[in-house]
Amino acid sequence: MPIRSSVGGSRLLGRGPVSIVSGGTLFSDDTYFYRSFTGNGSLVVSGAPLECEYLVVAGGGSGGASGGGGGGGVRKSSATLLANTYNAVVGGGGNTFSSGSPSSFNGLVASGGGRGAGNGVNGETGGAGGGGAFNANTTGTNGNAGGYTPEEGQKGGNTNATSGGAGGGGGGPSSQGANEGQNIGTANQKYGADGGAGSFYSGFSVLFGSGGRFAGGGGGGAIESGFNGGSGGLGGGGRGGIGGIPNGDNGVSGTENTGAGGGGSGLVGTGGGMPGGKGIVIVRYLKSAV
Repeated sequence: MPIRSSVGGSRLLGRGPVSIVSGGTLFSDDTYFYRSFTGNGSLVVSGAPLECEYLVVAGGGSGGASGGGGGGGVRKSSATLLANTYNAVVGGGGNTFSSGSPSSFNGLVASGGGRGAGNGVNGETGGAGGGGAFNANTTGTNGNAGGYTPEEGQKGGNTNATSGGAGGGGGGPSSQGANEGQNIGTANQKYGADGGAGSFYSGFSVLFGSGGRFAGGGGGGAIESGFNGGSGGLGGGGRGGIGGIPNGDNGVSGTENTGAGGGGSGLVGTGGGMPGGKGIVIVRYLKSAV
């Protein structure tokens, strides 16, 4: 007869050594246990070594005025964890004109998403790059999209720094942010560009993420009244702001614990866009291991 363990697993009488695991918030499906960390914490393993996989998602970048914020970096690995304490660090989303913070677990580090451009600052390089903005200085050296970290994300979308185009979309792990005028059905530089798509990770995406994905890029903000911002990328990316003062808005924040980028502002000249979403760390292991 099985004896339930304190971590929701089971141990059969007569079995050999098993792993004892604690920390985070416990979820399960038919085959695996999952330990989810939505803030800093520790996974504690005792008894037998634990074979596991883990997903590390960094915080998303904030939107700018009017570039969309880049999604946080997303990295996956596996290891056999010996009896010990393993710290999970969960990166926060970037606030006004700031990139997201990195997340880490067992030596695996994901880079925070890059901020969106605007008000004389470039989009910043991150896990995925922040989108470019229209309101660069006259030399065109500001307002460019940010780059990205290889194997973590894609670059942000660009805009013509001197044309008056709306904000580029923030990059996501699966695709780069759209450039101005690239939105399907709205090939017009006055509309904010769409954010790049987040990543789908089989085995983790059923219980976590937004729509099964992580770290979508934020949409770029529009700049003229009556024009909409870009859509946030699949995986929690925030919508870009509607253009115009006083009837515009700052867009939508990236979804928490997906590492998504925030939307770029449609209120150009009034500050940055919306915050990026906080990251997450998830560890999964077979139910038969405990």
